[in-house]
Amino acid sequence: MYAIVDIQGQQFKVEKGQSLFVHRLPGEEGSAVEFNKVLLLADDNSIKVDKLKNAIVKATIINHLKGDKKIVFKKKRRKGYEKKNGHRQSFTKIKVEEITA
Repeated sequence: MYAIVDIQGQQFKVEKGQSLFVHRLPGEEGSAVEFNKVLLLADDNSIKVDKLKNAIVKATIINHLKGDKKIVFKKKRRKGYEKKNGHRQSFTKIKVEEITA
């Protein structure tokens, strides 16, 4: 069984027991979170796309971390303008515990 879930504006395909990285979620490590924006629910022999108002994906926050550093470099030729900046995105690692219809 798997589900397509909208988590903070991004769609993820999740299965029970899977761990994945999402944008930073509020909450402590070890706390439970629920996602109720389920877009698709697929079982062994059926796929439900519409009328999923009571479908919920329950997950546990494993830890909060930062991603790899991305370098942002801007330059305008022959003008002497150069700007270098770095960015590290904050992520939350979650583990899917249960998918209920």
